[in-house]
Amino acid sequence: MGGYAYFRKRIVPLEEAKVSIVTHAFNYGTGCFEGIRGNWNADHQQTYLFRMRDHFERLKRSARVLRIEIAESVEDLCEITSELVRRSGYQEDVYVRPIAYKSGEVIGVRLHDIEDDLNIFVAPFGAYLDADKGIRCCTSSWRRVPDSSIPSRAKVTGVYVNSALAKSEAWDRGCDEAVILSQDGNVSEGSGENIFIVSGGELVTPPPAEDILIGITRGTVMELARTELGIETIERAIPRSELYTAEECFMTGTAAHLTPVVEIDNRLIADGVTGPITSKLAGLYNAIIRGRNSTYRHWCTAVAPAAAVSA
Repeated sequence: MGGYAYFRKRIVPLEEAKVSIVTHAFNYGTGCFEGIRGNWNADHQQTYLFRMRDHFERLKRSARVLRIEIAESVEDLCEITSELVRRSGYQEDVYVRPIAYKSGEVIGVRLHDIEDDLNIFVAPFGAYLDADKGIRCCTSSWRRVPDSSIPSRAKVTGVYVNSALAKSEAWDRGCDEAVILSQDGNVSEGSGENIFIVSGGELVTPPPAEDILIGITRGTVMELARTELGIETIERAIPRSELYTAEECFMTGTAAHLTPVVEIDNRLIADGVTGPITSKLAGLYNAIIRGRNSTYRHWCTAVAPAAAVSA
């Protein structure tokens, strides 16, 4: 089956969802977006959409920053997304991409007096990073855009040029991912992930003041560490050099899930393999997102593909 999209208030085949090259968001990056994972469970013959409501609530907050009106309620958006996933019929992991944007076909840099719209599409999406063997990272020469320039609390399309520059720089250097530093030189985040270390037996992650996007997966992992492992997460500044002495390191994100980091700047993290805390958290997280942990089933929305429904 082909994919479907929610486009101009209707569900249409994905190939029909087109925008003009004059669209304001295409020319100026005036949009915000979310990424929602749909994780396929072959035993259950269902896709589990993870923390969908939380993603749409964050999308609404991002839209307010950019003066974009989203007419649909969070409940509406969840229902529309479930129907898109059902109709698309994929029996594999998928990615849902809602985009709220300035849809007016006008030239001129501003946010006021321009039409808004919201689109959602679904596409197959497998592993983003190699979570099995862990990844190699390097610190980027590109610094994180500060909140005083483009708001870090909003998932703005245009700011991801910063991430793209860092990601490709890391790739050119033979690495899987970049670690982006803040303007002050502390650890901020990856190109599309939050970052955690284990230091002195404590779980540590940069605070919002380091211009991070406050990730939904980040919050999930912090809750699991506290409730399941009895480990509180300390939010504090992490100097670059502390990465090199960390006992463990991992990245979190909707695309990346929970991915171990085994090397940074040509230095192994500890002995260069996934550490015990990272391994336990990854196991918990992977079971939850595929609907295999009943305690956290409230985070998941189960959707059976159309082919399975009609069988």
